[in-house]
Amino acid sequence: MANCGDHLAEQFIIYKYKKLVKMKSRTYFLVGADREDIIQEGMIGLYKAVRSFDDLKLSSFRAFAEICINRQIITAVKMASRQKHKPLNFYISLNQPLYYENSSLTLLDIVDDVNMNDPMSLFLNQERFREFKIKLKKLLSKLERNVLESYLEGKTYREIAIEIKKNVKSIDNAVQRIKSKLGFSFKLN
Repeated sequence: MANCGDHLAEQFIIYKYKKLVKMKSRTYFLVGADREDIIQEGMIGLYKAVRSFDDLKLSSFRAFAEICINRQIITAVKMASRQKHKPLNFYISLNQPLYYENSSLTLLDIVDDVNMNDPMSLFLNQERFREFKIKLKKLLSKLERNVLESYLEGKTYREIAIEIKKNVKSIDNAVQRIKSKLGFSFKLN
C-alpha cells in the first residue's frame, strides 16, 4: 500500500522500523556529525526501501530494509571520510579574531587589498602583516612553516611530501599541528 502512494501506510512502516534504524546506526561513526545525523541517513535508507520494495521478490521487507539502511549509512560514512571534503571540514575563518576573543583585528584585515590606495592604510597593513609573520615564525617550527607555505599555495599533501622529502603522514601531522596552534594561539594572546 505504501508503494502505491498510501501515506498512512508509509508513515506506519517508517514508525514501525525506526527502532531498526537506530539499532543499525549504533555501529557506525560519521566524522564531524552527531548520532542523529547517522540516524537520519538510516531513515533515508528506510524511506528508499519503502519506495522501492517489490513484494514479488522472494525477500521479506525487513531484510530488504536492513540492506537499504546499511547501504545508505555506509555511503554517508564514506562520503564524510573522503579527502576531497577535508578542506571544508577544517577551515580557518578570515573573520576570526586575530589575537584574542574580542579583538577587532582579523586575518582579513591584514591581507593586502589590491584596491587600497591610501598610503597610511598600506603602511599599517604591511606592519600588521610583518607582525603576523614574526608571530608565525615564533609559533611554528621550520617544517611547519614550509608545509604551511606549500599548503597555502594549494599543493596536495603528496606534492608537499615529495617537495620536502617527508612522508604524507608527516605532512598531515604538521598540518594538524599548524591548525591547532593557529586556532588556539590567537585566542590566548
